[in-house]
Amino acid sequence: MALPADRTPVIIGVGDIIDRPADPALAREPLQLMADAVNAADADAGGGFLHRIDSMDVINLVSWRYDRVAQRLVERLGIVPARAVYGLVGGETPTTKIHEAALRIMNGNSLVAVVTGGEAANAVSKAKAAGIELPWTPPAAKVENPIIGSEHVTPLAVRHGIMSPVHVYPLYENATIAEWGLTPAEALAESGMAYQAISEIAASNPYAWGQKAFGAAEITAATPDNRMIAWPYTKRMVANNTVNQAGAVLMTTLALAREAGIAEDRIIHIHGGAAAAEPMDYLARDQYDHSVAQDAVLDQAMRIAGNGFDRVELYSCFPTVPKMARRTLGLAADMPFSVTGGLSFAGAGLNCYMLQSTCAMVRSLRERPAAQALLYGQGGYVTKHHALVIGCDAADPAGLMLPKDVQEAAEAARATVPALALDYAGPATIETFSVVYDRDGAPSHGSIIGLTPERARVFARIDMADAGFVGRLLSLEASPVGLGGTVSVGEDGLQAWAA
Repeated sequence: MALPADRTPVIIGVGDIIDRPADPALAREPLQLMADAVNAADADAGGGFLHRIDSMDVINLVSWRYDRVAQRLVERLGIVPARAVYGLVGGETPTTKIHEAALRIMNGNSLVAVVTGGEAANAVSKAKAAGIELPWTPPAAKVENPIIGSEHVTPLAVRHGIMSPVHVYPLYENATIAEWGLTPAEALAESGMAYQAISEIAASNPYAWGQKAFGAAEITAATPDNRMIAWPYTKRMVANNTVNQAGAVLMTTLALAREAGIAEDRIIHIHGGAAAAEPMDYLARDQYDHSVAQDAVLDQAMRIAGNGFDRVELYSCFPTVPKMARRTLGLAADMPFSVTGGLSFAGAGLNCYMLQSTCAMVRSLRERPAAQALLYGQGGYVTKHHALVIGCDAADPAGLMLPKDVQEAAEAARATVPALALDYAGPATIETFSVVYDRDGAPSHGSIIGLTPERARVFARIDMADAGFVGRLLSLEASPVGLGGTVSVGEDGLQAWAA
């Protein structure tokens, strides 16, 4: 039984803004970028919805820290929604907020909703380098909803220097290489071909920050303009957040969309979605060759879709995320996993990629209709996951009514988490590892997550002076996962690894 039209949530408008002034002093501040995006989404829907917005979600921004972010934005737009909320940090938040807005519409708690976000990190960076004071709304003395590092990484991770996303995602990359029976060279080739494909999509996307296509070798090979950042990721394999971009997604009921005269082929239906998370502490994960939270979310998305997806957007902050997702979804290796162009090439504000991707997917579905498409977002350190199914066909209400939270399914699939043995000394095998490079392109430091014979977990620093062992870790011929070594505890209390 279909939902009544006055409770059926649909996307009716999308707005993308990209700002590239030659003079950073002329750049639009994030508030203006978001206001322009919301106005563009209203125009895309035919106009007349702006002052009917009763719910607004603003994605957390980092390039310019205002106070009263949501309130400032609605004041700038000249609207008075009953609900205006500024969000928390997370790359999955756009899909989460669009899903939640759909549920509010379905439940009769909202009639017209908008989700928006924007950043101007490129302008901020250029202005700082040029010594220019930007004539923007003054930043807040006290940051609203800040990133709190201690909520994402532990003091132990900080002491090891394995604390940024680009340090942590290689733990999954290097573990999956071994689990999938690949050589590092084969895994790198897979990443290169996949990222080549999405760079070509970015090159044809007028809303992409970067619009140049790269060959696979140009992406994976370390060169002076494409330095290695953390093995095996070069600059062109990691997210680019230094952009001036904003996006907005406007939603309402099917009844109101039809009443406004919006053509059926411009209305995109929301079919449902799912969310789950891993423990924040990456040492508290059960393993690193897949994510049970990602699996649970994607399984639910496939359940909603039934017949699979015509096209997908898989969050692409680092290659390991879409490569894991592709396997879970059973997608062909040559199927592009983006309609936007990926975070490395299309770019996006820190938490905003899936917002821009939703805009791109809506345009794609309007141009080439399909029953169902997948938007999969991810945040943290392979931590938070949210999938959203949208499409041109009317949604089965059963999909929207499935539980949004599939954490229970994730926990049921989680294997026993190895106990931490941080005072252990003795033999161990490599479970996974991360090697970080300096700005000159040389390995600077790294750590191994290992397993004792009793299957307890150790966390040991790599002796970077041992060139032979470091070379073995960085070999393209064979994965070092499973190799044995000896763990000791240093005077500083941290474990160390000896080959």
